[in-house]
Amino acid sequence: MSERAWPAGAATGVGSMPGTDAGEATAVVFGELPDFPYLPELPARGVGADLLGRSAAFLVDLAVEEVPSGYRVAAHPGHDHRRAVDLLRWDLDALQEVATGATVIKTQLAGPWTLTAGIELPRGHRALTDRGAVREFTESMLEGLAAHVGELKARTGAEVVVQFDEPTLPDVLAGSLSTPSGYGTVAAVEEPEARDLLSTVIERAERITGQPVVVHCCAPRPPVGLLRSAGAGALALDATLLDGSPAKLLDELGEAWDSGVHLFLGLVPALAPATPVTLHEVAAPALRLVDRLGFNRSILAERAVPTPTCGFAGSTPDWLRRALALTRDLGKAFVEPPEGW
Repeated sequence: MSERAWPAGAATGVGSMPGTDAGEATAVVFGELPDFPYLPELPARGVGADLLGRSAAFLVDLAVEEVPSGYRVAAHPGHDHRRAVDLLRWDLDALQEVATGATVIKTQLAGPWTLTAGIELPRGHRALTDRGAVREFTESMLEGLAAHVGELKARTGAEVVVQFDEPTLPDVLAGSLSTPSGYGTVAAVEEPEARDLLSTVIERAERITGQPVVVHCCAPRPPVGLLRSAGAGALALDATLLDGSPAKLLDELGEAWDSGVHLFLGLVPALAPATPVTLHEVAAPALRLVDRLGFNRSILAERAVPTPTCGFAGSTPDWLRRALALTRDLGKAFVEPPEGW
């Protein structure tokens, strides 16, 4: 595995974008974040375009369909599954149109625990309650990921960085996911089991791409120690939620950074703030974090990538461009801090 494909001072996004026009969204991403662009997700298009639907499009020999409670395993690929596959193909077509000269591209999909927590088995139980189903989904997803990365490389000639989104992981570990009836909760997955599966997925993705693997969890208290020990090369977090973090979490962040893990720091608001914000204001949580952990601020240039705090699905077009520009400027400021920082 190489050290990293993205250059120092690069900035990137989380994944989702507003609207339904793949060509426009891709052009905006590549225009505003040329050093580290990503394949946009457009959940406003509906079924097959949200995180779970997009991720289901990667599955090989497994299919899903929409039911009133969300997504459920289907016996055969039907309209819903084919739509997810078609949307992904159209997005790749749009990306190929604007990716000329790109050296690195990030692609995103649900991690194994979020995927199996969000898709039901035929009887309505969450897939994660069946360990055999978890293994089957994981293998199917990894096989599809290998094909997806190969296609991205063939279409663009760029290196590919994979980001696994695990927003549901804290609930999986805490045992706070509801059962189908809504009257109970699914048993917690123990940390060793969660780590083992994530380690397998991260190792396989690294072999597929030759690049560090990003794991994204925007929860207020992300399981940093677990993700680092599972082998994540980069952790994507909402840095604006880290003020007031307990000592244990700060220790885990410090150990991760010290071990060479990169932090993708969510700093720029995903939704337009009530009052305008300056570059220094959005950088402040990162500066405070570095100071609290006792690192030299030069580590921001060496092992940090600024991002928005979350996806842009609910953003306005005007704020989207402003936010991406702020994110890009933050990356440059990490390398060459403005006077007074």
